[in-house]
Amino acid sequence: MSVNYLGLALVLNCGSSSVKYQVVDTTLDEPIFAGLLERVTDHAAAIKIIISELGDPSAGVDVGAITVVGHRVVQGGEEFSAPTIVTDEVEHKIALLSTLAPLHNPANLAGITAARAAFPHLPHVAVFDTAFHSTLPEAAYTYAIDRHVAREHGVRRYGFHGTSHAYVSRETARLMGRDVRDINTIVLHLGNGASACAVRGGRSIDTSMGLTPLEGLVMGTRSGDIDPAVALHLARTAGMTIDEIDTLLNRQSGMLGLTGYSDMRDAHKSANQGNHDAILGLEIYARRIRGYIGQYFAQMGSLDAIAFTAGVGENDYWVRSNSLAGLSGLGIEIDLDRNVRRSKEATLISTDTSAVQVWVVPTNEEREIALQSIAAVS
Repeated sequence: MSVNYLGLALVLNCGSSSVKYQVVDTTLDEPIFAGLLERVTDHAAAIKIIISELGDPSAGVDVGAITVVGHRVVQGGEEFSAPTIVTDEVEHKIALLSTLAPLHNPANLAGITAARAAFPHLPHVAVFDTAFHSTLPEAAYTYAIDRHVAREHGVRRYGFHGTSHAYVSRETARLMGRDVRDINTIVLHLGNGASACAVRGGRSIDTSMGLTPLEGLVMGTRSGDIDPAVALHLARTAGMTIDEIDTLLNRQSGMLGLTGYSDMRDAHKSANQGNHDAILGLEIYARRIRGYIGQYFAQMGSLDAIAFTAGVGENDYWVRSNSLAGLSGLGIEIDLDRNVRRSKEATLISTDTSAVQVWVVPTNEEREIALQSIAAVS
């Protein structure tokens, strides 16, 4: 799909209690207007507020020039592998997929329904977090459980953060002066949620998140990879229910469980004060990332670039440095001075002699959603 279509898009990212929105002119680097509504209980009411804000002359938005409304949807399952124009049938299918993303898809769908009612004259496009990973080979997305059970219940790796991985891998190639189709890249999206993605020739061939966003890297409050028998053990020995285990692994684990802090800045402060749990938690965080880098290097056979992105990836020089420590044998060498410099712009942080270029690339998921939405209706 081309990413060069031009136009004006309203991008909506609807959560259970918040709505992020931007008006994106794809000819400009920055959005024309952006906002965030919090403590949302009624998405229809939230959309009315957004319309009011966009209509205010001070916003500088020509609402009549908007050509499409793009919606982030977390889970597209096997049904949706590309940005899709929303119809009543598409809404129904997104609702059915809520069993795979019960915390996200219902809110995404509520926003779509409200926005379609508010903007009935505009096309609406659903852009799925999972779609970029639809190119995973079967061996990468298949779990080693009974195949009949897996097929019946949709148990497989779907992957997430797809819009970010797509944008950053393509942007990294541009910064290198290369065609994305000609390079192998590992994208590390490190925020409160975190995932790694192996991108070969612009296509996702492996990613760390799986059936849900729980698998993979250590995150702010999610455990990442863990022996599945831990859940069985806790149920049998601690008498924990499925919901209690779900809460433990998704909301009380990760850096929060290890250090007492879900914010990496707090974990660093505690570690600098000599707190053993914080020091250990940071080491585990970086160690897990190193493991995935090595795994994906092996899967792709060669590597041209590594890109750090999202809140932690873009701002935490310690995480970048320690995640790549000891990998000079793979041709990965960090320039320590470049790495510690703060910048809002994309920055090369590897040495001039490093065989693998290492970049810090600010992600722009809203722009990617706008580009994909405009392309879908062009």
